[in-house]
Amino acid sequence: MSPEKKKLINIVILGFAFMFMFTAFQTCGNVAQTVISSLNNTDFHGTGYTSLAIIYGVFSASNLIAPSVVALIGCQFSMFISGLFYSAYIAMFIQPYTWSFYTLSVFIGIAAAVLWTAQGTCLTVNSTEETIGRNSGIFWALLQFSMLFGNLYIYVAWKGEVNISERDRRSVFIALTVISLVGSVLFFLIRKPESFDIQDEDRTSDSSQIMDGNTAAQSNISKAVGAFTRSLKLSVTKEMLLLSVSMAYTGLELTFYSGVYGTCIGSINNFGSDAKSLIGLSGIFIGIGEVIGGSIFGLLGKNSRFGRNQVVFLGLVVHLLAFYLIFLNIPNDAPIASRDGTFSRAFIDPSKVLALFCSFLLGLGDSCFNTQLLSILGSFYAEDSAPAFAIFKFVQSISAAVAFFYSNYLLLQWQLFIMVILGFFGTIAFFFAEWAAADLVSQGSRYSSI
Repeated sequence: MSPEKKKLINIVILGFAFMFMFTAFQTCGNVAQTVISSLNNTDFHGTGYTSLAIIYGVFSASNLIAPSVVALIGCQFSMFISGLFYSAYIAMFIQPYTWSFYTLSVFIGIAAAVLWTAQGTCLTVNSTEETIGRNSGIFWALLQFSMLFGNLYIYVAWKGEVNISERDRRSVFIALTVISLVGSVLFFLIRKPESFDIQDEDRTSDSSQIMDGNTAAQSNISKAVGAFTRSLKLSVTKEMLLLSVSMAYTGLELTFYSGVYGTCIGSINNFGSDAKSLIGLSGIFIGIGEVIGGSIFGLLGKNSRFGRNQVVFLGLVVHLLAFYLIFLNIPNDAPIASRDGTFSRAFIDPSKVLALFCSFLLGLGDSCFNTQLLSILGSFYAEDSAPAFAIFKFVQSISAAVAFFYSNYLLLQWQLFIMVILGFFGTIAFFFAEWAAADLVSQGSRYSSI
C-alpha cells in the first residue's frame, strides 16, 4: 500500500472515531438542558447552559498547555485519554448529581483542548498542500454524521413525550456512553505515516535508543516548553489575529446550533406533543447540512477557481438567511423559557418545516467556515500544526463559553444580532488572512515560529 493511501485511511479512521465520540457528545449537549428541566430530583440544581459555559471556559484556558501535552504523550494516546473523559461526562447523566455534573464539566474542558489539538496535528501530518482541503472535507463530513444517528434515536424515542422519564434518560445515556467508548478505541487503529516527522511524535520510544532518566526528563521538558513558546509566538502574528475573528464567530454559532436552537424548538408549546422529539429531528437536519457541506467543500478544495474565500462567503450568506428566518419563526423568549415552555408567537405562526429548514442552513453554513479554517491552518501552519490548532480551539472555545453564559439571559433577537455582527467581520478578516497566506505561499514559504 502506498504512503498516500495509508494517510487517507488514517484520515478516514480519524473521522470515524470522532463520529462515534461526537454522536454521543453532541447528542448529549443537544438534549442536556431539556433533560435537566425534566428531572424530578429537587437536589439537582445544575443547568445545561452553565455546564457548557464551564466546559468551553476551561477548554479555552487549557489550549495554552494542550500542545505541550500532545508533545509529551503523542497524538494517539492524547486522543484516547481525552475520549475516556468524554465518556465519563456522558455517563454522569445516567444518575446526575450537581457536584459530578460540574466537576466533569471541568475535566472534559481540559480533555477537549488536548483532543482537538491532537486531531489537528494528526490531520496535518497525514496531509500535504495538495490533499489538506480534501482531507479536511472528509474528516468534517464523517465527524458531522454524528449529528444524524444520536438525534435520530432521540426523535424516535421521545416522540410524543412532554417530560423525559428516568427510564428514558438512563436508556439513552447508557447507549451514548458505549458509543463514545467505541470511538476512543478506534484511535488505536491509526498508523504512523512513513513520512511522519512532526515534532510531537519525536517522543516515541525506540528500543534501540539508550537514554537515561535525567536526559529523557530534560528532553520532555524541553519539548513542552518549546510547544508552549511556539503557541505564544504564533498567536500574535497578523494572519492568526485576523483568523481569530473568524474562529470567534464559529464559537458563537457552535453555541447556538448545538445548545440554544434545540432548546428553543423544544420549548415552543405551539408545536404540541412533538416539541421534544423535534429537538432530535433538528439535530439530524443540522447534521445533514454539515455532511453535505463537508463533502462538497472537500471536493471544491481541489478547484482553485472556487477557493476558501468563496466558501466562507457562501457560509455567511447561508447563516444570514438562517438567522432571518429564525427571527421570524421562533419566539424571542424561547431560549430562556421555563420548564413549562412558551406560548409566545414571533412574527409568523411557528412552523416545524421552517424550523427544520433553518437547522439545515445552520449546519451547512457551519461547515463552510470550519472546513476552510481547518484547511488554511493545515496548509499555512504545517510546521506548527499543534500550536495553530490549539489557538483555533482556544479562541473558538472562549467565544463559545461567553455565548453559553449569556444564553441564560439574552432574548433570541439579541443572540442573533451578536452573531450577525461577528459573522460579517469574521468573514472580512478571513479574506485578508487568506490573501496574506496566499502571498507567502506564492513566494515559496509558510509560517514557522522556529
